[in-house]
Amino acid sequence: MNKYLRAIGFSKSPKRSEICTLIEQGILHPSHRAYTTNENEDDALLAQFEIAFGANFGLAVCGQFDENDQFFPDYVYPYLNSEEISTSEELSVESRVDNDSFAGVCDDLRVGVTLIFRVRNAIEYRKNVHTSFEPLTGASVSLTALSLEGSILLPIYKSEVDLRKKAAFEEQRIKWTNAAKNGDDNASRNLTMQDMDVYASVLSHLQYEDVYSLVDSYLMPYGAECELYSILGEIRKVDWRKNLQTGEDVAVLTVDCNGLRLDIAINGKDLYGEPEVGRRFRGVIWLQGRIQFRQPQ
Repeated sequence: MNKYLRAIGFSKSPKRSEICTLIEQGILHPSHRAYTTNENEDDALLAQFEIAFGANFGLAVCGQFDENDQFFPDYVYPYLNSEEISTSEELSVESRVDNDSFAGVCDDLRVGVTLIFRVRNAIEYRKNVHTSFEPLTGASVSLTALSLEGSILLPIYKSEVDLRKKAAFEEQRIKWTNAAKNGDDNASRNLTMQDMDVYASVLSHLQYEDVYSLVDSYLMPYGAECELYSILGEIRKVDWRKNLQTGEDVAVLTVDCNGLRLDIAINGKDLYGEPEVGRRFRGVIWLQGRIQFRQPQ
């Protein structure tokens, strides 16, 4: 069973029999359902059922129906939904090798890394895309994440001058990065020199300052799994929700990481510190995303 069930309020891992009962109840009374045919397997009917355990979070059950209309679940995973758009950069989608799910791939220049996430609405993706894994144009993504452990850090004091300098720095960096992607050698050299200057400045300050008083935010790949990231970002919203199945409290934090916003769900028992707007969240997250397709004119 997916260990990230703990993030949505299951601190005690459910037994297999309990999961089977939840799946049966969810199939009969789902909060959302979606169907489509799988052309690669003799038009088998694929289905996804969502079982809500609280406000915008729950368990997704994915599988297919046989010729006798008997549903066979292939895999389940916990989810968190959000309506906030996180990024509208060019997006590619690739099929996963272990099941019928998909991985989204997006280069967001604000965080400087390639974002890889589990596509939440795989059925909708199959319905809207008829070409094989070509980059999507005009689509946006609502990113969410689940975390098993997180800490709350105090913010770094920044004056108005500091904020203007940071905004100008990031704007210039995005321009250079775009130019470098288009083959501009001068932009590539400028980026290299900028990175060297930042590295030298951090090294000199680390002799008498803590690293988290220097680094305001970051998003970095974590471990060997492509959908896991280590994140540090500013909390913009705190929403405490309750798992109606277990009664446990789940904190849903809207975190801003250098302009990239996403909602993160974490069990209240695993959150160290008191979350408040303006403070920072640090932890490891499992990234998910719901693709918002451009509506036809």
